[in-house]
Amino acid sequence: MTPSAKIIDFIKGYEKCRLTSYLPAPNDVPTIGWGSTGPDIKLGMTCTKAQADDRFAADLAKFSAGVSKLIGAAPTTQGQYDALVSFAYNVGLEALKTSTLLRMHKDGECENARLQFARWNKQAGKVLNGLTKRRAGEAAIYRGDA
Repeated sequence: MTPSAKIIDFIKGYEKCRLTSYLPAPNDVPTIGWGSTGPDIKLGMTCTKAQADDRFAADLAKFSAGVSKLIGAAPTTQGQYDALVSFAYNVGLEALKTSTLLRMHKDGECENARLQFARWNKQAGKVLNGLTKRRAGEAAIYRGDA
């Protein structure tokens, strides 16, 4: 599977394109472009829109491949796949790999898996409104409502 245009727009809607690196929340990691992170991103960095778009495409391909590997042969709809890619793009593949959300999805417990998105609305133990909204959106996409 590949991410749909709808989920690309969804991710970009939450990430916004910022050409100067920033901290999305206190105690977070430096971020640039369309929510890109990594050891090469330092505060004070800048990039062009073209560089941000290229990095987004590379990041999306990485998360897409990672989600495909993690879900394996589990039956997965496009909406479920898209929601898992958005989730992994935001919290990372390692967090998805060890999550109850993924285990339930792979076990076919899709309604329970959908409910797990809401648990991931905190950064450094603090509930963030933006994450609460994003997780609700991902849960709706996962269910096939969006």
